[in-house]
Amino acid sequence: MKEIVNKEKKMYLRIRNLCGLLGIILPWLALFSAGIAEHPSKDWWWSLSATYYLSPALVGVLVPACIVLISYIGYDTLDNFITSLAGTFGLGIVLFPCKVSWIPEGTPVGFFQIPVEVSHIVHVACSALFFITIAINSIFQFTRTKGVFTDQKRIRNIIYRVCGYGMLALMAVLAILRLFKAPGYFSMIIEIVLLLLFGIAWLVKGEAFPFLNDKKA
Repeated sequence: MKEIVNKEKKMYLRIRNLCGLLGIILPWLALFSAGIAEHPSKDWWWSLSATYYLSPALVGVLVPACIVLISYIGYDTLDNFITSLAGTFGLGIVLFPCKVSWIPEGTPVGFFQIPVEVSHIVHVACSALFFITIAINSIFQFTRTKGVFTDQKRIRNIIYRVCGYGMLALMAVLAILRLFKAPGYFSMIIEIVLLLLFGIAWLVKGEAFPFLNDKKA
């Protein structure tokens, strides 16, 4: 029985680490693969979402990460609901592509072939809700404690909260920058940091950093 429990724990840790790793490598893989493609506009790299039209990397990495989130089994029903919701919103990001400068309005795009300007609205909503649910999960679910509250757990909780509140703060900054029409490349920078925070939180939860893990008795 103990062996089965240990195997299940290892499986869950691998799932968490996979999710975190996919989040961290996504922007770099998307930028690299889109960078070697033909560029229809100089602003092709201003948003991670824009690489959808140039490379399969965004779909190829984000979809598996979202499937992991949807299938992830957490502490309880609420935990499962939050991660499944995040995974669903993540799938919405790729099912409803954003608008870009080189595609005219009215052009059918995405899985449902709806006008790009309509797809963009759904895309932005899904992107915001994806990071909101991920941030909520990091702040409130990852910080839960069963058993002894160790020094390592205290440090992990600080990391979870920094990642969670950091994501919320960055989303607010991104909204302000877009409101004041700041240079578009700021979006890519913020998206990279958002995914980095997401990845760090999940890697810590997956016990990828031994010095942060509780010491075994």
